[in-house]
Amino acid sequence: MKKILQLITIFTLIITLISCKSASEDTIKVIATTTPHGEILEFARDLLEEKGFQLEIIITSDYYFPNPAVSAGDADANFFQHVPFLDKYNTENPNSQLSIGAYVHIEPIGIYSNNYNNVSEIEDGATVLISNSTSDHGRVLNLFQSAGLITIKEGVDITSPTLIIQDAIETNPKNLVFSANVSPDFLFAAYTNEEADLYVINSNYVLEGGNNPVTESIFIEDTANNPYVNILAVKESDLSSPKILALIEILQSEAVQDFINATYNGSVIPA
Repeated sequence: MKKILQLITIFTLIITLISCKSASEDTIKVIATTTPHGEILEFARDLLEEKGFQLEIIITSDYYFPNPAVSAGDADANFFQHVPFLDKYNTENPNSQLSIGAYVHIEPIGIYSNNYNNVSEIEDGATVLISNSTSDHGRVLNLFQSAGLITIKEGVDITSPTLIIQDAIETNPKNLVFSANVSPDFLFAAYTNEEADLYVINSNYVLEGGNNPVTESIFIEDTANNPYVNILAVKESDLSSPKILALIEILQSEAVQDFINATYNGSVIPA
């Protein structure tokens, strides 16, 4: 059923892109996930209109379609991913790479539990459900190290998309059992259904579930010097395009930063 829903989403997105492929030079087409990316873009819409550009937002829940779509010219940009995710895509697709247009915000990941109120209560052998997105695995381990639950081997690059969880862990005194068999967008549902003892969920999905990551999590990621900044991705040849330059300027503006701070109360942090 999960695969069917994902296929329907991708098919709908393809039809949407085909139907609006002939955008004018004054129209900016951006593929984005709903929260907070789509919401930030909605705020930016009026600011872009003041500069003479129309913003067309194409919403998707799929993580693997937006980069090829932008590379193929079906959209001008996408806004859904952090830097290591784009790095992984570029490594795997050397002939259709994308560039970073703007660093916009950070969505801290957190540890969530239905069984424990803080990390000191976590019991031996607790199960940990994390996403199957390999670009996040080092981030998860760094989060657990920050929480004092594990240590990572010296020299491990936590931003590497090829990191192997068990090989990267130096010590695991609570014998935590990590399972990475859920797509990022289904983690909050797994948490709601109590499928494990601990869950690592990105703030955007917690927000979509109607909860505040700052108060709901039992431990949340530090955003200082965080390499997992969410970005606007574009083709390198479009970096000098007037409409992309206008979009970059707006997304990095003080007005957008103020919107992020006022709207998300620490669950999303301006870059």
